[in-house]
Amino acid sequence: MEHYNMNLTLKVWRQKNQSDRGQFETYKVSNISSEMSFLEMFDVLNEELIQEGKDPIAFDHDCREGICGMCSMYIDGKPHGPWQENTTCQLHMRAFKDGDTITVEPWRANAFPVLKDLVTDRTAFDRIIQAGGFISVNTGNAVDANALPIEKAKADDAFAAAACIGCGACVAACKNSSALLFVGAKVAHLGLLPQGEPERKERVLNMVAQMDKEGFGACTSTGACEATCPKGISISNINRLNKEYLVASLVSEK
Repeated sequence: MEHYNMNLTLKVWRQKNQSDRGQFETYKVSNISSEMSFLEMFDVLNEELIQEGKDPIAFDHDCREGICGMCSMYIDGKPHGPWQENTTCQLHMRAFKDGDTITVEPWRANAFPVLKDLVTDRTAFDRIIQAGGFISVNTGNAVDANALPIEKAKADDAFAAAACIGCGACVAACKNSSALLFVGAKVAHLGLLPQGEPERKERVLNMVAQMDKEGFGACTSTGACEATCPKGISISNINRLNKEYLVASLVSEK
């Protein structure tokens, strides 16, 4: 693959804190390698800002391997940028051309308030997990992997749902800021396995209740969440969640 350098214009959202209104600021970066990751490009920009005595741009990151889900940036109108099934840290600058202007914003959702610049508070997801995204069993000694037979189709579906990294791209992409794809994935990957069966009904009721409490919107059924999910989580998990919630609601009313 051909390597090249480029000069770019960045329009980046700057916001001092939650109470600040915030605004876009424009920066020029030059000699950016096409093989840099998007976050490495931001590192270069921040080094220049620090050398100029300016406040560097705050952004979340950790693993830089597409696993942790922290690198939440809205790039040119799409969560995590132009590549499909890709996180910001795995987005490389070859996705852009010399002379491009790139607009970078934080997630825009009431449930994800901006803390500073591109950093948002996504602890609402943590509270949803605390409400029911777990199993309460005394495992005792380690059990042989084959001791609990699981149908392959269910195991595959559970594994696919468990790939969710909780980045919040689904919320950022949804015009109603719905978290149903995230909650659906968590409910599915636990509810499909025998270990999660005892708390299956209680789990979905508690997680949906916490989701509503956090202020996430209703599902739009447009599929924007699935289209922008970096792990390709299927929207079918929302259908499964709706069924699980209906059954659990009917049982709890008896």
